[in-house]
Amino acid sequence: MTLPAADPIPVRERHDLIDALRGFALGGVLMVNLASFTLYEFLPDPARAALPTAGFDAIALQAMELLVNVKFITLFSLLFGLGFSLQMERAEASGGLARFVRRLLILLVIGLAHSYFIWWGDILLTYAVVGLLLVCFRHASDRVLLIAGLVIALLLPPLLSPWVREALEGWPKQAQVYAGALQAFSSSSPGAVLRGNIDTANWARVSNWALACFVLGRFLLGYWAGRRGLFQHPLQHKTLIARLFWGSLLAGVAMTVLQFTQAGLREQYPLLDTEASKFAIRVLLRAGPLALGIAYAAGFALLFLRPQWRPRLQILAPMGRMALSHYLTQSVLGIALFYGIGLGIGPRWGVAGWWSAWALIFAGQIAISHWWLARFRFGPMEWVWRSLTYGRRQPFRLQSRGYAATASRMP
Repeated sequence: MTLPAADPIPVRERHDLIDALRGFALGGVLMVNLASFTLYEFLPDPARAALPTAGFDAIALQAMELLVNVKFITLFSLLFGLGFSLQMERAEASGGLARFVRRLLILLVIGLAHSYFIWWGDILLTYAVVGLLLVCFRHASDRVLLIAGLVIALLLPPLLSPWVREALEGWPKQAQVYAGALQAFSSSSPGAVLRGNIDTANWARVSNWALACFVLGRFLLGYWAGRRGLFQHPLQHKTLIARLFWGSLLAGVAMTVLQFTQAGLREQYPLLDTEASKFAIRVLLRAGPLALGIAYAAGFALLFLRPQWRPRLQILAPMGRMALSHYLTQSVLGIALFYGIGLGIGPRWGVAGWWSAWALIFAGQIAISHWWLARFRFGPMEWVWRSLTYGRRQPFRLQSRGYAATASRMP
């Protein structure tokens, strides 16, 4: 039976590649966020050097910088832009653009609650606010989406930075805020943790002002990919995806090399130390993680098209279908394990500890996703989000186990 346009997308119509890629991205986001959950992020350098894992940590942090940091939130943001583009186009086709806006406003409320009452590093609030701006681009051409996405992501923050730095001259410095956060989150007092979380969230919203440009630029690039159907119909676009992979990979590697060599090059070649050269270098350094994030998405898609790889990568699809539930759960688990109001493990095991926690949490969430979606149509928070968006209670349980098995195999 064909559902009317006003109904939410059925499970059978999900795109396994997009869901699996979202699960992959969420795993990388968890790895990065555990730096904050474990409180390692807040430790000053002498305290990090005194940890028993300091030798391993130094190598692991370099690996994170090269392969993980910024790249996976780039990937996650591209996928949000792609997903929102599909939702917006369905909403417009059924004359229900207001429903798309209502969906984002609900996400905004979820993000506000998560940011101020659970974890200060929330991204959902930013995604909701920036997602509303996509409405302004719904009639833009593909060329405009690409150009605007690159300009906003790469050029706008360096252009605005001098004025913003001047405006924030009296704003608290990171070392001061992190010292307070470490004390608050190590406390066994829920009130102290809540106050510390609110203070850190407020500071981060202002200090990380460029995050809005970061997200909007990637949303627009994801919107373009969604319009082109790159990941909905990857076989039809295999040549373009391959070009994106190799081009982005080469550009990302080149920019990463520049990241680690630019200081020495500026000393060796005075022409590179001019204001214009330094601006160009800042733009190129911002391009590196973006390029690698695109390369990760394209490379994942190319592997997914290979018969021997698809079953392995498809394991991540159920986790991607429950991304909101798992993202919020990761925050709760991180606090329960590492904060003073939980088990209080804290940063004592350094990066080795947070990588171990990542492996356990990520593997557990993958397993739970398969168990849950064999019984229910949506993750718990996805179900709440859909029900509020459509103004009525959505079907929750699957009609039969056979239907679940069929749904998991559909492209």
